[in-house]
Amino acid sequence: MADLPLNSSSDASHQSSTEHPSLEHFWMPFTANRQFKANPRLLTKAEGMYYTDIDGNKVLDATAGLWCCNAGHGRKEISEAVSKQIKEMDYAPSFQMGHPIAFELAERLVELSPEGLNKVFFTNSGSESVDTALKMALCYHRANGQASRTRFIGREMGYHGVGFGGISVGGLSNNRKAFSGQLLQGVDHLPHTLDIQNAAFTRGLSHFGAEKAEVLEQLVTLHGAENIAAVIVEPMSGSAGVILPPQGYLKRLREITKKHGILLIFDEVITAFGRVGAAFASQRWGVIPDIITTAKAINNGAIPMGAVFVQDFIHDTCMQGSNELIEFFHGYTYSGHPVAAAAALATLSIYENEQLFERSFELERYFEDAVHSLKGLPNVIDIRNTGLVAGIQFSPNAQGAGKRGYGVFEHCFRHGTLVRATGDIIAMSPPLIVDKREIDQMVNSLSDAINAVG
Repeated sequence: MADLPLNSSSDASHQSSTEHPSLEHFWMPFTANRQFKANPRLLTKAEGMYYTDIDGNKVLDATAGLWCCNAGHGRKEISEAVSKQIKEMDYAPSFQMGHPIAFELAERLVELSPEGLNKVFFTNSGSESVDTALKMALCYHRANGQASRTRFIGREMGYHGVGFGGISVGGLSNNRKAFSGQLLQGVDHLPHTLDIQNAAFTRGLSHFGAEKAEVLEQLVTLHGAENIAAVIVEPMSGSAGVILPPQGYLKRLREITKKHGILLIFDEVITAFGRVGAAFASQRWGVIPDIITTAKAINNGAIPMGAVFVQDFIHDTCMQGSNELIEFFHGYTYSGHPVAAAAALATLSIYENEQLFERSFELERYFEDAVHSLKGLPNVIDIRNTGLVAGIQFSPNAQGAGKRGYGVFEHCFRHGTLVRATGDIIAMSPPLIVDKREIDQMVNSLSDAINAVG
């Protein structure tokens, strides 16, 4: 790596910080493995807003890891809580047993959650949270005497993890096409809300596209409300390239689902815990669903963990019957893992003490002005933003879709900034501790990359 950003605390000698490991045996996820291993990017340390790579160079984190580290890196409060808990009790089962810290965490989470979502089921990832939510929807309708409600409706360009349930309701073609013969039956999709033709370079939520929610009424007419269990959407589609809901769109989905007795699931694995300027996107945009899926920033990415928030009426309906029988035949060995829960409690305290959700909202306008300054650079065809997240979209080049986006990503990394490439879209989602100087540094690095790649 060369040409580190100004104000970096990198050691000028750029000496290797550790021995390069063999890359042969790790089959990496969502990675062009051969390309990566020919030119690896290895991170070895993290503190505050910076990673350190294997050669000792500082890399400004404009992605919060992978939408995870909202409180920044290397938080002693979290590592100390983890150390204390693992010494005290490393593991305890949650099947027919329990431990206090999981119950304490559930109570703390409910204090943050939208009104009515007062029950929490713990998972280990966003993918598991989505599959759990889908099962909960089926459990509820069956217990409510409407077992015919088995159909799910997702959305084009939606990302809901990589379980078979998640890729079935998801709408990213590359995630689906290799497994198309094994996807869930009885799934339909709403149209996506990306509208570059009418809404390019919109700041915040667009005025165009709320009418796309009306397609749900058409699907109800087609399939019959009595056969539809739930609609699942991301309030903001992160992995597809920061696709925001048009004004009024989520509200209309809520109205239609309530009208027909269909559950509404918000996948907030990316948006929960401050990313869009509130604890949950549902709170920022004033729409309360029946189920919310979360993971990632729940404990700052420290240890795998997720949580599904559920309206009381769903939980209570599923609790009918004998109190000696298992009501919901579902769960994971590590549900409510004590060490992950300790990390989450420490993380929630950081969010509260440092008012990081409020900080995300307060910095929104500055961040917005900074990223929209990229308008007019070569091949930039759209910029989208809300809270502390932005997507910058490029026209594809002659070499094929995704080549320009990858080139910008690689140039940024080589010059000391980590951004995320999704095809020809660059996403920025910095930790919520970011300051204005670091925002400027990210945007300047991205500007240089866009001009260099062309």
